[in-house]
Amino acid sequence: MAPANYSKFIRFLQEDLAISTDSIDVAQRHREQDPGPLPMILWQYGLVTIEQLERIYDWLETV
Repeated sequence: MAPANYSKFIRFLQEDLAISTDSIDVAQRHREQDPGPLPMILWQYGLVTIEQLERIYDWLETV
């Protein structure tokens, strides 16, 4: 994901889905140890619901 799109993605997580900065930071740290898509890591660690995960992937399709 391009840096500009990544910034928009993080803003979407925080503003539209109300995911805390701490939760995003936790997922990013886990991603460094176990590379994978950030949305899946957020879901695997219980930081987003399945409904939020669906919204994330819907949003990603539009970018």
